[in-house]
Amino acid sequence: MEQPNLSYIKSMSGGDLAFEQKLIDIIKLEFPEEKSVYYANLNNQNFKQAAENVHKLKHKISILGLEKSYEIAVAFEENLLQGNTTLNNQFESILNTITNYLQKL
Repeated sequence: MEQPNLSYIKSMSGGDLAFEQKLIDIIKLEFPEEKSVYYANLNNQNFKQAAENVHKLKHKISILGLEKSYEIAVAFEENLLQGNTTLNNQFESILNTITNYLQKL
């Protein structure tokens, strides 16, 4: 599984370390909440809402430089809209990887 990196965040910040840290802080704040809401919607089989949560999470996935994981998130979002959860295990693995990475920041 690919690992998150901050290269995209560094390029977005243009070398401004305070702005870079603010972007990291936003992800660290928003990601756990978005992940929690996603799991609640998935467990309640509210797949349309879960797909909306995946949509929000996939932007964090992209910002963290996880290109292959982003592609999985896009496919999973589409699948959820059709009531299909077959990519859930892969998506869960991505979320766990990000959670572990953010804990180290």
